[in-house]
Amino acid sequence: MSKRILILCTGNSCRSQMAEGFLKSFDPTLEIFSAGTKVAPKVSSKAIQVMNEIGIDLSKNFPKTVDQFLPESFDYVITVCDNAKESCPIFFGNVKHRLHIGFDDPADATGSEEEILSIFRRVRDEIKINFFKFYNETVTKE
Repeated sequence: MSKRILILCTGNSCRSQMAEGFLKSFDPTLEIFSAGTKVAPKVSSKAIQVMNEIGIDLSKNFPKTVDQFLPESFDYVITVCDNAKESCPIFFGNVKHRLHIGFDDPADATGSEEEILSIFRRVRDEIKINFFKFYNETVTKE
């Protein structure tokens, strides 16, 4: 039976979208969703760009509010916020396992275009490593 996983952050425009893309690339049989509490108008163009660099297309994704998932059940709900000024969403729906795997918000990056993209790439790579570990050590073991 397929696992249902919901990934939460504040805006649902960068980290949770990248994590969703990675999990879907690891195992297409998983049911992966991402959402936020203060949803951004669209997925970050830089998140789309750095994921395209490694062959994962987020261009058709869009931010979703956590409220639409409250009636549903999930095997895992994972929060990815890691900044003191953010409040990670709390999911009140039916969940078997709650986890937190935090990352810096690349949307907060400042500097030149190349410096900002460098931060997006670093966070992307950290998400890939941590979510691959979660997938291998947790999802595949159940």
